[in-house]
Amino acid sequence: MNPLSRIDPDDPYPQSDGEPMAENTLQYDWIVKLKENLELRFADRPDVFVAGDLFWYPVPDRRITGPLAPDVMVAFGRPKGPRGCYKQWEEGGIAPQVVFEVLSPSNSAKELRDKRDFYETYGVEEYYLYDPERNRLEVWLRQGERLQPVSHLNGWVSPRLGIRFALSRERLEVFHPDGSPFRSPLEMAFLAREERARAEQADLRAEQEHRRAEKLAARLRALGIDPDV
Repeated sequence: MNPLSRIDPDDPYPQSDGEPMAENTLQYDWIVKLKENLELRFADRPDVFVAGDLFWYPVPDRRITGPLAPDVMVAFGRPKGPRGCYKQWEEGGIAPQVVFEVLSPSNSAKELRDKRDFYETYGVEEYYLYDPERNRLEVWLRQGERLQPVSHLNGWVSPRLGIRFALSRERLEVFHPDGSPFRSPLEMAFLAREERARAEQADLRAEQEHRRAEKLAARLRALGIDPDV
């Protein structure tokens, strides 16, 4: 569907086309996993903006081109913060350098070609296209004015993001630079809960050891022995 077909003509830069972000749970889970882990990856970088399903307007004149909403995009050199849409001319002219698209069953070949042409025209450096149902990954890297496909994908490391892709026949895994895998928000919550439980157990053991030491010191004092000597 043309993203402008459901847009209010009185709103020059609408923030939504009324379409859902994803068509199924598999696509949605991957979009969220990529977006949240990239937020985490650059949490200490105030100059890296990460967004999911956000309208990107490359030029002010909508007669030239309509907006596109990448499933996930990363813009280096732009501050974090809320946005209703990404107007490139208000962002220092900086295009998102990295974009991800996660395929859904309704994506047509023409739609994908149009998206790649858009990204190629307006300055994307790295374009990642993943089909979670077929477990297919495509990576496109800018060379001059064109986005060119990358042939060797297993073990591929993103030049901009520093993350590594491990593609087997069964699944795709993505890893942070420290080797930790991209995890879903639910997995992150479970890990945080386990870490809190371990910390609480460590505190409890320390408190028990402290009480035992105090009891022992009291017994020694009762026997006329100074435990601090």
